[in-house]
Amino acid sequence: MAVPKKKVSKARRDKRRSSTWKLEQPNLAKCPKCGEMNLNHRVCANCGYYKGEEIISKEQA
Repeated sequence: MAVPKKKVSKARRDKRRSSTWKLEQPNLAKCPKCGEMNLNHRVCANCGYYKGEEIISKEQA
């Protein structure tokens, strides 16, 4: 059975784990209609369009 010869310090242990558990930045895409950045495959929160079609009607102020 494998037994460690020396204690692994908290700093060394945490350095090893740090790169594996990082959160990834979400992929954002520019809306072709208004240019607002939003998540892929989602209706634009600014103009309400998705794939060139108006899904949510936004009233102009």
